[in-house]
Amino acid sequence: MRKILKYAALALLLVLIAGGVTLYVMSRPDVARFSTAELSGRVPVMASQRTESFPTVNVPEAKGWPAAQAPRAVEGLAVSRFAEGLDHPRSILVLPNGDVLVAEAQSPPRDASGIEGKMMGRLMSKAGAGGASANRITLLRDADGDGKAEVKAAYIEGLNSPYGMALVGDTLYVANTDALLAFPYVAGETKMSGKAEKIVDLPAKGTNRHWTKSLVAAPNGWLYIGVGADSNIGEAGMNREFRRASVLEVRPAQKYMRTFAAGIRNPVGLAFFPGDDRLWTVVNERDMLGSDLVPDYLTDVTEGDFYGWPWYYWGGFIDPRVEPEAEDRRQYVKRPQYGLGAHVAPLGFTFTAGLDLGERWANGALIARHGSWNREPVTGYDVVFVRFGANGRPLDALPITFLDQFLAADGKTTRGRPADVKVAKDGSALVADDTGGVIWRVAKAG
Repeated sequence: MRKILKYAALALLLVLIAGGVTLYVMSRPDVARFSTAELSGRVPVMASQRTESFPTVNVPEAKGWPAAQAPRAVEGLAVSRFAEGLDHPRSILVLPNGDVLVAEAQSPPRDASGIEGKMMGRLMSKAGAGGASANRITLLRDADGDGKAEVKAAYIEGLNSPYGMALVGDTLYVANTDALLAFPYVAGETKMSGKAEKIVDLPAKGTNRHWTKSLVAAPNGWLYIGVGADSNIGEAGMNREFRRASVLEVRPAQKYMRTFAAGIRNPVGLAFFPGDDRLWTVVNERDMLGSDLVPDYLTDVTEGDFYGWPWYYWGGFIDPRVEPEAEDRRQYVKRPQYGLGAHVAPLGFTFTAGLDLGERWANGALIARHGSWNREPVTGYDVVFVRFGANGRPLDALPITFLDQFLAADGKTTRGRPADVKVAKDGSALVADDTGGVIWRVAKAG
């Protein structure tokens, strides 16, 4: 009997050791085989799938900007602080009179119980997020034209994780995480005097994993809203994804909403190409297929487009982790126009019409890459420029760095994280720095 117990204990020890070794190996970070440049462009590398049981976690710690430091712009451009002391500035809207609206927001409250909730809370805290949302839109005004906002006023307060903003005539639309609101806009006011009118409800149930609701107005006054998925690959059930992973169309006069395009995991920045009615977006793709998959992207979006999420990616590559559809739609999956690198997390972007920084930056898009949390090595944490050709499509060339060094040289700490970029009325570029609490202004040197 004693011998049996001895062998049983030995067997249990071997099982525990084998289990520990297996768990250790499975939890090791997946190291990228390809550079971000190789995973970018019109034809990015499609790496082999390396399914992860545990996500690669590589979160640089947010430290903030020392008083004398700023991001680095390319040669010929200079960076200054247009406004500072903001509470997580996310998206920017430049008004016709030159005033600048900034949405200051974080994720709405989430369930922090359980292992996943606690882990997410720690990661967000390390990255400089996860606190109470300011739930505010702030107005910035540079009346004397010196490149610094001397007016910083709480324009609209008491919102619910606001993100997208659009001005149509004398109506200002604001996309909360759960509803689209309309306000009467009066030029020159530093505080909204009118009351909000709800136009439509927006998807916000479940975990509301991707809470941002980006917003843009079409030339005809209709509105388009980017809504991210409530999951990575629909693992909680596709019934939780109604009107998510989509671009929604809203006709505000009728308070009517429909799905315009689908299968887009997290379409954040939205913009219309200058001079026509083609809508474009930047998209955060799925996770846990390795550090080299799947490239985030920039693409156009037309009515009825299907980009494949969660079953397919990049024009038809099958995600083996997802239960196949009842009806195979692989042949209908639209391929993105331009890869931006895997896990770079593009958020806001703008076309460069009106930008007065030289011919090098004409006819293209500036994109704020918020930065990775699940890639080894880390990537993003910059603003890049994608040049377009005469046909209104991205050229077959790599992105050009416009603004960087948000990530410290050691790759382990961040000073800030770019969240949006817009063209100011004076032709400079304004960059919202989420965790840095700054709006940076990029202008010609001198």
